Amino acid sequence: MFITFLQYSIRYSTVYLFGCTGEIIMEKSGHLNLGVPGIMCAGTAGGCLGVSLYMNALPLDADPNYLLLILIGVLSAFVFGAFLGAIYAFLTVSLHCNQNITGLAITTFGGGFTQFIMDNYVAKDRFNVASTYIAKYLPFANNLGDFGTLLLSYGILVYLAIAIAIVTSILLKRTKIGLNLRAIGENPATADAAGINISKYKYLAILIGSGIAGIGGFFFTMDISQGAYESYAEIEALGWLSIALVIFTVWRPALAILGSVLFGALSSLPHFIRITASTSNALMSLIPYIVTVLVLIILSITGRKSVQPPAALGLNYFREER
Repeated sequence: MFITFLQYSIRYSTVYLFGCTGEIIMEKSGHLNLGVPGIMCAGTAGGCLGVSLYMNALPLDADPNYLLLILIGVLSAFVFGAFLGAIYAFLTVSLHCNQNITGLAITTFGGGFTQFIMDNYVAKDRFNVASTYIAKYLPFANNLGDFGTLLLSYGILVYLAIAIAIVTSILLKRTKIGLNLRAIGENPATADAAGINISKYKYLAILIGSGIAGIGGFFFTMDISQGAYESYAEIEALGWLSIALVIFTVWRPALAILGSVLFGALSSLPHFIRITASTSNALMSLIPYIVTVLVLIILSITGRKSVQPPAALGLNYFREER
């Protein structure tokens, strides 16, 4: 039972990790994108639409190509997530709209947009087959005992999320691109004076971060929910927790890997601990939110700069004021 709990926690954590990594990239550029819940929903719609079109193009008795199925689903989810990110970027970077209001509008639009796509354009009759392939794990995992069960018995998207978080951490810390991006998030006027193209970096950060977050929504529906069509309604709540996880992991993608596993474990508890009163079981689902509030309080008290957000986070940059 404990191994099963850890497995489910790691799979659940993948949703948070995609969303958290994407949001960290955006916040490092100085943009607090509260539209991530809607972007993750849109990623679900895009990924499921791509999978649906591919599966329906195959004969009923034909097996899908594993790698092609994954590629179509991931790219479709990325594109749809980036599409909503592009709307957010245009409004906040080019038109200098309020980031918080724009993000909330994107979340509202993303939920309705997803429902429209899923209800009218996605054929769900072969989702269970596609889900089986997407969640397919390494064939030799069962031969390695608990080690294989705990670390190797997941679909490829779990390892993709970890790889993206590690690569993002290296890029932010060790490369010129990461240094420029962090400079923009801390002091865009100084970065602009140094010759850095502010708008270009902001657009790229938002598009890439939104695309990554979109993959998280697709993963939830096709892996954790095993292709259940109705599961897209749950993604918005997971998106809010992904934003909270950014604060919990103090804007560090590598730390987000461990933080997402913790959040995944907390989110999995209601499924594994059965309490007689349904009210008590419902209260247990509040644990991730309670932990988040406690962390926010602790970080607000702590004065260390290393645990504080980018200085220009949430502030639009007006070049004429430089």
